[in-house]
Amino acid sequence: MMYSIKPIATVHNSRKELVDDRWGDILSTIQLVDGISDHALAGINEFSHLEILFYFNKVSDQKIQYNSRHPRNNKEFPKVGIFAQRGKNRPNKLGSTIVELIEHKPRNLIVKGLDAIDGTPIIDIKPVMKEFLPCKKVNQPNWSAELMKNYWQ
Repeated sequence: MMYSIKPIATVHNSRKELVDDRWGDILSTIQLVDGISDHALAGINEFSHLEILFYFNKVSDQKIQYNSRHPRNNKEFPKVGIFAQRGKNRPNKLGSTIVELIEHKPRNLIVKGLDAIDGTPIIDIKPVMKEFLPCKKVNQPNWSAELMKNYWQ
């Protein structure tokens, strides 16, 4: 079964190339595409954080991972399946990040901490509600904390 998804917005920021770390201070503008009404953003300024779903459009089909691999190709990390990591070479090339909403302008959102490069298509925008966040302790392996130590700095 095939699905057709059209971008609803585009990312504009200073990151032109994908870099694995230091995304925390990146300010991005999410600009609605033509055909999406600016009324679609009505009320969004009442939320402090948004979940952004985006498409890794720069990942070639030849780089898609369907099996296990060492995260970031670092042999010091265990080999784990693509669904046990957040790498960009995913079968459907989808990314998801929770960002801080800095400002809402007509047709634009200014956000902080979006780990998507300039020109990335946005698939969806959702408000973060605490009721959708985990209510229990989040567990993760030590290697993932090591991998992420500079990601947001």
